[in-house]
Amino acid sequence: MNISLRKFFRLGALLATLVVFQSPVTHAAGEEVKLGVQTWTLRNLNFDQVVEFCVKHKIKYLEVIGNHMDPKAPIQETARKKAILEKNGLVVYSFGVAGTSSNKEEDRKLFEFAKYMGIKVIIIEPGDFKTLDHIEELVKEYDIKVAIHNHGIKSNYGNPGVVRNLLQHRDQRIGVCLDTGWITSARFDAATVYNEYKGRVYDIHLKDKKVHATENGDVATDTFVGEGSTNLKALFKVLKESGYPGVLAIETDNNLKDPTEHMTKAIQFVAENYPK
Repeated sequence: MNISLRKFFRLGALLATLVVFQSPVTHAAGEEVKLGVQTWTLRNLNFDQVVEFCVKHKIKYLEVIGNHMDPKAPIQETARKKAILEKNGLVVYSFGVAGTSSNKEEDRKLFEFAKYMGIKVIIIEPGDFKTLDHIEELVKEYDIKVAIHNHGIKSNYGNPGVVRNLLQHRDQRIGVCLDTGWITSARFDAATVYNEYKGRVYDIHLKDKKVHATENGDVATDTFVGEGSTNLKALFKVLKESGYPGVLAIETDNNLKDPTEHMTKAIQFVAENYPK
């Protein structure tokens, strides 16, 4: 190979690397990994700052929290924010973790909000298992999925075996939000748990925690994505193999005034490690 050809191919490789970080993370025949953000990560930013942040980092998909959009807000306020999101090419694909009630009509407001916004899945973590009865009725009525989240092993839903039993006889549109950090904090392997849910994982919070054993039990601390105890590479492999169609919503429980470093490192980790 002559020198000019070598330079040509080196330049091509360099440009390919730059494209990875300037466009959505890609894999297999042009398909895109749907990277998003759980706006709990951006909780110290107001709504307009969240929009600016997501545009800057080329994050299209948002799972919003109540700090940024309130399902019970006047319709004029919701319409104003929806217009801003659409103008900037942003998609609110999910809301949560949403508070639920023992009152079906109270929870209907959440589904009405989701319908208006075009939200595909609502993330919930009911304090009472009985709440799932009327949630299931609303799921059928509105044809909107819900996904059950867990906040560690002490949560009602901390053991995946319990959640699988709850889902067994429920409508297929009721599934799971797999938080990779919290599932790791409970000493479960995220890839194994994903497979065991057999297609009922409808959302993923891309989070990492370092888990330490102490005399008083395990302690889990949030880290940058890829630097904790979560075996994310194994998870990415099974997501690729299964054709997971959902979003990987980048999240951290660390209270960040400036989430830039966390976001950029997470995007880079996915770009380098998601199977091509």
